[in-house]
Amino acid sequence: MNKLNQEHTIAVCPGSFDPVTYGHLDVIQRASQVFEKVIVAVLKNSSKTPLFSIQERKQLLEQVTEHLPNVEVDSFDDLLINYMSERNARVIVKGLRAVSDFEYELQMAALNRKMNSDIETFFMMASSQYSYLSSSIVKQIAQFHGPVNDLVPEVVEQALRQKFGTR
Repeated sequence: MNKLNQEHTIAVCPGSFDPVTYGHLDVIQRASQVFEKVIVAVLKNSSKTPLFSIQERKQLLEQVTEHLPNVEVDSFDDLLINYMSERNARVIVKGLRAVSDFEYELQMAALNRKMNSDIETFFMMASSQYSYLSSSIVKQIAQFHGPVNDLVPEVVEQALRQKFGTR
């Protein structure tokens, strides 16, 4: 049986981050306290049409995680399990908001483990103040010029305003 040595474990926190929210940041910050290195990996999801380009999402993530010295931002467009091997990472960190997230993520964790038994998935419950928060909701509110200042960092709010043509 493999044991994870958390002092030398690289974790990957994958997602579309379109845009990054305080909920994402909560999980990233908490993961950075558990693992030696956390790679926030922006994925190109072919089933979604993103508001922000991968480069824009990476830049926003770099800005909002710059205070976390053990967090790196990257991107990938392959199977997560292949990316994990490339980066010598052992743990996938997934934030969960609700039971519906768990059902999907459990299925993905089982498939990833089947493809590479050395990979573990670390589920982290969203803090209660972010359990309702999703990038989709943030985009919808921003599109109709609603307030998102308590949902996303200021730099992300500014980027949303620029995308939707609001001040």
